[in-house]
Amino acid sequence: MSLRGLVTTTLKTTAVVGAVGAACVAYAAGIEVRWFTLRRVTVPVLPQGSAPLRVLHLSDLHLMPTQERKINWVNDLAALQPDLIVNTGDNLSHEDSVRPLLRAYGDLLDLPGVFVFGSNDYWKPHFKNPGKYLLPAHKQRHKPHGPDLPFEEMRRAFSGAGWTDLNNAKATLKVNGLRLDFAGTDDPHIKRDRYDEVAGEVDPTADLSIGVTHAPYQRVLNGFVGDGYPLVLAGHTHGGQLAVPIYGALVTNCDLDTSRVKGLSTWGYDGRQAALHVSAGLGTSPYAPVRFACRPEATLLTLVPRNNPISPEQSAHVS
Repeated sequence: MSLRGLVTTTLKTTAVVGAVGAACVAYAAGIEVRWFTLRRVTVPVLPQGSAPLRVLHLSDLHLMPTQERKINWVNDLAALQPDLIVNTGDNLSHEDSVRPLLRAYGDLLDLPGVFVFGSNDYWKPHFKNPGKYLLPAHKQRHKPHGPDLPFEEMRRAFSGAGWTDLNNAKATLKVNGLRLDFAGTDDPHIKRDRYDEVAGEVDPTADLSIGVTHAPYQRVLNGFVGDGYPLVLAGHTHGGQLAVPIYGALVTNCDLDTSRVKGLSTWGYDGRQAALHVSAGLGTSPYAPVRFACRPEATLLTLVPRNNPISPEQSAHVS
């Protein structure tokens, strides 16, 4: 090939690659980031003879006051009539987001619920070098400063509606005739977790014990599983947010491996195992409003007796 031909071919290839890249960015920022989906997962963790229990797992809304499409979509989830709500944090992205958030949750606040906080319940997101997310979690740095989001207003609203605060706390709820014991931690990603305050073997007289945290760091997962919790729920990862089709997520933004970045998996520690569900969440930072091959999601977990097999994860839309 002549030099002129080589230059022409190179320019054409560059143009094609650039066009494909631009199309991917346009799709990630204009379509998928707003293409909400409901995942349905069956988890066999209840005692024999128990009726199914429907748990709606919500995480990482990162809500801005102007996100009406997200507000309306979340509000419609009440039509699912879940038995329990588990909120694993990062609800806010703006100091004026509490009222829109309460509109989004709407009738869901009338149902039994539990919650923990994530970093974006305390601190507004700020622009940062996207390359930081490719660093191992222990090398990331978080600037120390006081909270600048109205997390206490949100806490009062949730608690006033009847949801139970699990930030470094334990609680017991009676739901559909089942005794559910909970332990939760504040956000491990910003080192607010105090697992020692909730540590201890689960009570074998409970029908089910559930661990709840925002970021699924191994130290917290090991605590829950080592104490005998058969089910742990978390968020934070955004499912990797930008995934490679077929290959999957590149990062988890914590020390969890990418094979467990979202959905249902198993976590083992000290000879014990638990079902781990990590929500890919419903939002993003306003400074990185893109998703690729990782749709924003909520999950309806159907808990069933232990002799039932886990069904494949299914997707559905809420109209």
